[in-house]
Amino acid sequence: MLKLIVFDVDGTLVDSQHLIVEAQRRAFSEHGLPVPPRKEALSVVGLSLPDAFRRLVGEAGPIESLSHSYRKAFQALRIDPDYEEPLFPGMADLVARLHRRDDIQLGIATGKSRRGVDHLVDKHGWERWFATIQTADDAPSKPDPAMLLQAMAEAGAEPSMTVMIGDTTYDMMMARSAGVAAIGVGWGYHAPGALFGAGAVTVVESAASLSDLFSGPLDEAQPGPVTERLATP
Repeated sequence: MLKLIVFDVDGTLVDSQHLIVEAQRRAFSEHGLPVPPRKEALSVVGLSLPDAFRRLVGEAGPIESLSHSYRKAFQALRIDPDYEEPLFPGMADLVARLHRRDDIQLGIATGKSRRGVDHLVDKHGWERWFATIQTADDAPSKPDPAMLLQAMAEAGAEPSMTVMIGDTTYDMMMARSAGVAAIGVGWGYHAPGALFGAGAVTVVESAASLSDLFSGPLDEAQPGPVTERLATP
């Protein structure tokens, strides 16, 4: 059976923090609301927009209106040359190497919209690289396990042969709820200690370290590199 490796996007593959913070600032300013501090703004990355704004303004706040304003600002910023969404160092090469392997399938599970993921895929030439793509348009927000359950069903993968890679506690909790191993990355929006606390089996600090986890054959029946190396320090 093929191994399924599922990536989060913002904070894991893509460094979109400046764009996210500015889009939030514009949305809150448009509503005459206090703009959240940067740390708080980034703490909700990974959630669907309604859930993110629910955490920032409370259930009684203008959640849907803020979500609409954010989407509008984000689309405007995406074509502004002063705001970019670069891939984190080494991630382009890592995704390309994994894509070329015949024992691995790739997937995406993200709080971004389908439109946002399509833009990312087109930008980096990733058409048909991912066996499954789950977005905020397709399932309940993380940490609900629905995205991973749907991804495994679509790719024909078992939990024992699936890995979730993400930068937030929402990714780790989603993976744990789906019965999937969770790998945290230390360059995103939640601290390594929080990732371990939410269920990460390991946290890596570079794309090279992440690549090392998937070196060699991946065999469910044998204790291969992933099984051996995914141990909490």
